[in-house]
Amino acid sequence: MKSFKQMLFTALCLIIMVACKNENKEASTNSTATPAENTEERTGQAFMKDDEGTPNCLQIALGSPDHKTLVAAVQAAQVENALVNVGPLTVFAPTDDAFAALPEGTVENLVKPENKATLADILKYHVTPGNLNENILTKLKKLGQANNQYVKVEVIDGKPVIGGANIIASVKAGNGIVHVIDKVLLPPSKE
Repeated sequence: MKSFKQMLFTALCLIIMVACKNENKEASTNSTATPAENTEERTGQAFMKDDEGTPNCLQIALGSPDHKTLVAAVQAAQVENALVNVGPLTVFAPTDDAFAALPEGTVENLVKPENKATLADILKYHVTPGNLNENILTKLKKLGQANNQYVKVEVIDGKPVIGGANIIASVKAGNGIVHVIDKVLLPPSKE
């Protein structure tokens, strides 16, 4: 009886090993992408599909009809991962109208590949660590931004004004808060 149990146990182990081996083979043969295609894919949290959780700062911008220019700029500068980090983050998101108020040709020039670093610097100037709602912002004088520069905070009529931009709406995100603003924040020139 003891040897029968040992044979049965051995047979089950072999079946499990063979089954696992076939699953691995099936998974590797079902991949239609070539190695060259896989290396060109962009990686990071920004490119993970997650329909379950609260939208992160990037997903909020992607879903907004008023932030198409911002999304295009984020993609051109390839800084998507900065907006999906665990955070918490406070993101100041200029509307399409805010971008349209810049001098003619500014946006078109910034999204060119040769200006990627400048564009990334400008976009990071719109992100600060922490989950800073309007009430907290009214108590601050300046914010340290993700590009290692500071933006001035003023209080006008009881409302925070960030670098001259008014907050026109705020949306809670899974990794912080997005404040919709009416002006593009431009970092001071680094001289």
